[in-house]
Amino acid sequence: MSIKRQKYIRLTLTYIVILAMFAVIFYPLLWIVGSSFNPGQSLSGSSIIPKNATLAHYKELFDTNQSPYLYWYWNSLKVSVLTMVFTVILVSLTAYSFSRYRFIGRKNSLMTFLILQMIPNFAALIAIFILALLTGLLDTHLGLILVYVGGAIPMNTWLMKGYLDTIPKELDESAKMDGAGHLRIFFQIVMPLATPIIAVVALFAFIAPFGDFILARILLRTEEKYTLAVGLYDMVAKQFGAEFTTFAAGAVLIAVPIAILFLSFQKYFVSGLTAGGTKG
Repeated sequence: MSIKRQKYIRLTLTYIVILAMFAVIFYPLLWIVGSSFNPGQSLSGSSIIPKNATLAHYKELFDTNQSPYLYWYWNSLKVSVLTMVFTVILVSLTAYSFSRYRFIGRKNSLMTFLILQMIPNFAALIAIFILALLTGLLDTHLGLILVYVGGAIPMNTWLMKGYLDTIPKELDESAKMDGAGHLRIFFQIVMPLATPIIAVVALFAFIAPFGDFILARILLRTEEKYTLAVGLYDMVAKQFGAEFTTFAAGAVLIAVPIAILFLSFQKYFVSGLTAGGTKG
């Protein structure tokens, strides 16, 4: 078999695998989008290309008299944005401390973070629920935000520390010789250079709470405080209210802020992930 023929076969197999992956990933998404435009509430007659497409389900979601969807959307945005902001601030400070300073317990703390990131949040659901109950944070967005921020710190600290380790420490030393203090070095020298990894951490910190169901379901009790995941589940879980096509429309709209944020941070995403994977 000639080299040219072997190359052609490998290229063909590569494209087949890629097309198969695209089909597996995009077919459910296209089906959900198509279902959101189908009339009625049943999914049995839904198709990717609706025969009688309608925007009735989207209008229903935006009508506050028929559905509290907009309140759920606002709750999710509020929780996700605040989680993102607090996570970026705390992770930046923590990762900078581990990257630039040597102190007693540093290695043990890093090892603890490594172990904590291996334990999923739902493994501590009972403890989280009891803690929220005792502190009066049950059925509050603040309690949910604190849980999300605490859960995001270990993994993202390791990720950002790996990136900060690649920034030459000679820059810090030069700034110190010019009279710069620790905070000035952090804000004016290190953080501007760490923009790619900050964008990555911000994206992760936003996506996780925006689509989370388990923790929000455990901590939130009243309908007006539901996030999108809990609210949409409640929409289809009611005994006589299985509004599946409306659920599909709501699920499609969930992707909008995530897509906007991803496109905004796209130029930083690859460099932030690859550099953050280095060992320091």
